[in-house]
Amino acid sequence: MKKILVGYWVFTGLLIVLMGMGTIPDIMYDPSAVELFKKLGYPDYLLPFLGYAKLLGIIAILIPGFPRIKEWVYAGFTFDLLGAMYSVIATGDIASSAFFIIGFALIAGSYIFHHKRLRAAAAGRRTGEATSANLQFQQ
Repeated sequence: MKKILVGYWVFTGLLIVLMGMGTIPDIMYDPSAVELFKKLGYPDYLLPFLGYAKLLGIIAILIPGFPRIKEWVYAGFTFDLLGAMYSVIATGDIASSAFFIIGFALIAGSYIFHHKRLRAAAAGRRTGEATSANLQFQQ
């Protein structure tokens, strides 16, 4: 169980940092974020919406429980990255699209370890193990 928890928190921590780096400029309406949105052809009023949506997703990932909401968050983060990658490629900046592979790997790793953690906690409950890890990370 310990390896699963370490893997989960490594991937999830890095995912939160990645998404958080995009959240703050969006919410604060940073001029560089506005410029990027205009370059991609999106209206700048979309920035705060995406920023707050990512912030809520980060919070949902960190709060224990709510497995269905977490599924939606992982899907939302994937759609966010897919849309951003498509937009970057559509504007002709194909070289920058390699960065998105890291994001997809972090989402996939966090998602996979999230489900491994859920299965390990469920197996522990079935066998009657009342370890602190099972009690702390039941979702």
